Amino acid sequence: MSDFIPFAVIGCGRIGQRHMEMILNMPGAELVAICDVKEKKALGIDMEVPLYSSVQNLLSAHPELKVVAIATPNGYHAEHALQVIQAGGHPIIEKPMALRRSDAEKVLHAALQKGVYVFGVMQNRYSPPSAWLKEVVSSGKLGEIYQVHVDCFWNRDDRYYHPGDWHGTKALDGGTLFTQFSHFIDILYWVFGDIHPTAVQLHNFNHAHSIDFEDSGMIHFDLVEGGVGSLNYSTSVWDANLESSMTVIGSKGSVKVAGQYMNEVVHCHIEGYAMPTLAPSNPPNNYGPYKGSAANHIYVYENVMSVLRGESPITTNALEGLKVVDIIERIYAKAGKMM
Repeated sequence: MSDFIPFAVIGCGRIGQRHMEMILNMPGAELVAICDVKEKKALGIDMEVPLYSSVQNLLSAHPELKVVAIATPNGYHAEHALQVIQAGGHPIIEKPMALRRSDAEKVLHAALQKGVYVFGVMQNRYSPPSAWLKEVVSSGKLGEIYQVHVDCFWNRDDRYYHPGDWHGTKALDGGTLFTQFSHFIDILYWVFGDIHPTAVQLHNFNHAHSIDFEDSGMIHFDLVEGGVGSLNYSTSVWDANLESSMTVIGSKGSVKVAGQYMNEVVHCHIEGYAMPTLAPSNPPNNYGPYKGSAANHIYVYENVMSVLRGESPITTNALEGLKVVDIIERIYAKAGKMM
């Protein structure tokens, strides 16, 4: 009997193929099947693994499947996760877990009934600066938290949005906070807890021809555990990404994590504290040509393998994935833009 854990991937575009690379190179994992509505040639895939055109056909043909990565368009994540769970598999769900809290709750309830894990792909948690920020705040080194400010300014233009593609559609994309910036909302929730949006402004400055929702937003919020903050974001930056940053002001100091993907500590001034040397943001790997946030998928899969072997707890669970969806839904509701 093989000791390998059988995996499959649903949705074999750019992100799905990243998952395939991780599985193919992960010790103890075996990629037994993939699923997509397109044929292998159109996807640029030349491996021998069987491809199925429907999730049901995939699951019926491979009852031995233990783990299934879901990298389909956002609007299908909950539906496909429920199919995997009903078949007894553990889904790995790319962000976001769903586009509605109610759908995320269905996934959570189904997983509890079936006794399976739901793994959320929030790989930015593994970034050394993010892990460092979590420790600094959780340990109380910053004292009382006064303010938290998240700024995400990226470029998404006609090189990204294409006619007929799912990106930019309300039904399958869901909104800029879901597709581009949910990772940073996850870090905000992971480090500081829940938020209460108090004021929201949304604008579509230069994407009216390509997306069904906002390209920019300004959000003020209260931290439920104390303090206030803001989230400012845009995909209207000309030509190239500018930054993603988080600035924290506390009673004993201030810090700022910045870079394109919050991948470097650019400011640290804390009473009685010396900034340590952090591990490199790009981990060494044999999992494909990935850097920065993309390379951290390695740690997602290492956690999956470790959890299934009973060696460690899950890093991002279904409840945390649901909370990110809940926060985004409440932000859009505050702006009068219910999904």
